[in-house]
Amino acid sequence: MFAILQSNPDPGALTRLVSGPDSGAIDLFIGTVRNQTGGRAVVALEFESYGPMAKKEMAKIAEEAKSRWPVNKIAIHHLEGRALPGDTVVVIAVAAAHRAAAFEACRFAIDQLKERVPIWKKELYEDGEVWVAAHP
Repeated sequence: MFAILQSNPDPGALTRLVSGPDSGAIDLFIGTVRNQTGGRAVVALEFESYGPMAKKEMAKIAEEAKSRWPVNKIAIHHLEGRALPGDTVVVIAVAAAHRAAAFEACRFAIDQLKERVPIWKKELYEDGEVWVAAHP
């Protein structure tokens, strides 16, 4: 349910992981690489993570979401490595009986992932590169 991958996450695979007869709603967050940031053309992104801790923290986020909303299943997959503009880098799938819980839990999960999970992003431009501070 929680993975750091060396290839792009597959939204269809996560949808299948969380789907079931008890869920009337599945909400997906799909994060992709933009081709520009702050007016600079982005050539690629590179992600590094502390994999074992990242997966544990993803599981904690899912448990917290389940304690706040009536959610059945949550899956979170994130890329580690290089991604080009348009590539999928993170997918979060949340299944619940009703859409409101799925929407709210999914938003919570992506916000918490960006704040707490040890995944670091480097933006590569034609004229340089910079590590982006994802954690406030």
